[in-house]
Amino acid sequence: MLNKFLFKQIDNSALIVFRIIFGLLCFLESVGAIFTGWITRTLVEPKFTFTFLGFGWLQPLPGDWMYVYYVIMGSFGLLIMLGYKYRVSAFLFFVMWSSVYFMQKTSYNNHYYLLVLLSAFMVLLPANKYASLDVKLNPKIKSISMPAWCKWIFVIQLLILYTYASKAKMYPDWLDLTMPRILMQSKVNYPIIGGLLQNDFMPYLVGYGGILFDGLIIPLLLFKQTRKYAFFASIFFHLFNSIVFQVGVFPYLSLAFSLFFFNPETIKNIFLKRKEYYAKAEIIVPSYKPILVTLGSLYFIIQLLLPIRHHFIEDNVLWTEEGHRMSWRMMLRSKSGQASFKVVNINTKVETPIKLSAYLTKKQIRLVSSKPDGIWQFAQYLKKEYKSKGEDIQVFVNAKVSVNSRPFRQLIDPKVDLANVEWNYFTHNDWILPSKLKNN
Repeated sequence: MLNKFLFKQIDNSALIVFRIIFGLLCFLESVGAIFTGWITRTLVEPKFTFTFLGFGWLQPLPGDWMYVYYVIMGSFGLLIMLGYKYRVSAFLFFVMWSSVYFMQKTSYNNHYYLLVLLSAFMVLLPANKYASLDVKLNPKIKSISMPAWCKWIFVIQLLILYTYASKAKMYPDWLDLTMPRILMQSKVNYPIIGGLLQNDFMPYLVGYGGILFDGLIIPLLLFKQTRKYAFFASIFFHLFNSIVFQVGVFPYLSLAFSLFFFNPETIKNIFLKRKEYYAKAEIIVPSYKPILVTLGSLYFIIQLLLPIRHHFIEDNVLWTEEGHRMSWRMMLRSKSGQASFKVVNINTKVETPIKLSAYLTKKQIRLVSSKPDGIWQFAQYLKKEYKSKGEDIQVFVNAKVSVNSRPFRQLIDPKVDLANVEWNYFTHNDWILPSKLKNN
């Protein structure tokens, strides 16, 4: 049964077309970061970069070299699309994209994380076996089939992603439409559609439509009877997200996943008309089966556990942010904060208020005003800065935060010296004060 599920040979048209679209979107995401000014704001202008914890050694290249970095990374996207030196191109894109992902979290987005996972998948998949320059240069590698696991790896990943995204929305501020209303109100100044988005119906569409879409879309795409309707719903949902929430290539990448749900003969007839269709359905068990099953099982166990880790950490993740990232918690809350940092010289007891704008960009200031890990990281940065001047210091923070337009409450214990406490990676940091929010 397992051999049939994983190793039955199926037509590879969906994977070939997906490779072309994926490579193009990787290129567009890379060059788009240059022309929209994202690199300038996020990686060039900041004096200090908020990396993922434990990745402080991973820093942006100096000067204008990050623009060159993104041009090279985008070029690998084009090579993936063309299928040239495919494995090397996919691997180098994966390394470069993952490095940027862990290099900064000021502009965190779930689709950045998804692209890390997908680019890792693409390194392993035989996506260059047809309609590629690799085949043109070496016809011996040409193939019109692939093992079924090449399809199911996408389907299972998407099922995990969307299921957790739906579950995460099932909390009081989403269910009573507080958060969907906040999302729509923030778009009131959009040209043409801004007024439409303020219609009383829109929070219901975003709130309950989002829960239903995320929870049902994969099962509905899997069944032939509902597949067509689910696909049209996907088009509406993802184009709506693209226009209203402007989340980069993610909506179009999500639509591209639909390739793996339709009959591969249909995909072939639409996109690869000259391609021969594979219909033998042979079961070929490869020598790498034990490695694939072991590593694949381990990978998906991790994917199942990561999004629920916040349930094992004290207090509400909406408040503490502990367990928020890499958990498919997408556009779930509105958070604003006010923070002031004070440096105290341990020897002289002289107190110095910190002017945040002297160290951080506007977006980084928003991060250190509401995210506990960012606040702690900045305290560590100040400690190193003053240490380089021969001063031993303490750092105290007065931070107040509002979640989903609630009244501001104290986030950080102002009596705790954040320069000299360790970050707890797997448990609650008790200098984050209680939220009084219901657990989520």
